[in-house]
Amino acid sequence: MGYPKDLLISRAVIKHGSYAIIPPEGLVNNVIPGFEDCKVSILASPKMGASFVHYLVKMDKGGKNTQGFGGAAIETFVFCMEGKIKAYTQAQDAVLEAGGYMYCPPGEKLYLENLADGEAKLILYKQKYEALDGVQPWVVVGNVNEIAERIYDDMENVKIIDLLPTDLAFDMNMHILTFDPAGSHPFVETHVQEHGAYLFSGEGMYYLDNEWIPVKKGDYIWFGPYVPQAVYAVGREKLSYIYSKDCNRDAAL
Repeated sequence: MGYPKDLLISRAVIKHGSYAIIPPEGLVNNVIPGFEDCKVSILASPKMGASFVHYLVKMDKGGKNTQGFGGAAIETFVFCMEGKIKAYTQAQDAVLEAGGYMYCPPGEKLYLENLADGEAKLILYKQKYEALDGVQPWVVVGNVNEIAERIYDDMENVKIIDLLPTDLAFDMNMHILTFDPAGSHPFVETHVQEHGAYLFSGEGMYYLDNEWIPVKKGDYIWFGPYVPQAVYAVGREKLSYIYSKDCNRDAAL
């Protein structure tokens, strides 16, 4: 990379326990056991205040994780943004291209392999599963290009896609939210759920903990519990992002 041609600056904002905005320019690669020929950046983790871990993974040709990811009491999720990968468990496998994803329940390790001639780009996620008596989640495979969008909160210019079943067996979901230019949330949200969001496209002004902050494609945002949040889409492109959400469980005492 060499020496910079200007002052060292960053758009990153880190408020431990509250929220974070991480632009792509500041990401570094981490050595994660089990990942071979991969560039892995840890986007969110408990060190920040998150209850989960989010990763950006760039798999070189031949890149893989054959040792498995997750397992035991950990649930995992992988989303293919670019390229072509094989995602599999001991009992099920799938070929994922752009828009494809796989969720693995606790007890099922997730294995990954790059099938493309070039780089594959992934969003990877893990968290502890909160068990509920009488139910058990299952492996889910899908592609967002095969799922119909829903109108979000009666607003024609905002659409949402649910990637996982709305079933009590699942204590989390993944959604894709898309705002046409000038679209926005209907109100400033303040809730117990936390999110991790990766911006696919567009630009916006995000309201986070009583501050308006510009965001754009390639940024990652972590939203802590009870942080006031809302966004206006700005610019000429649609603002679209994938985000995680904890759900279907009571608050613990």
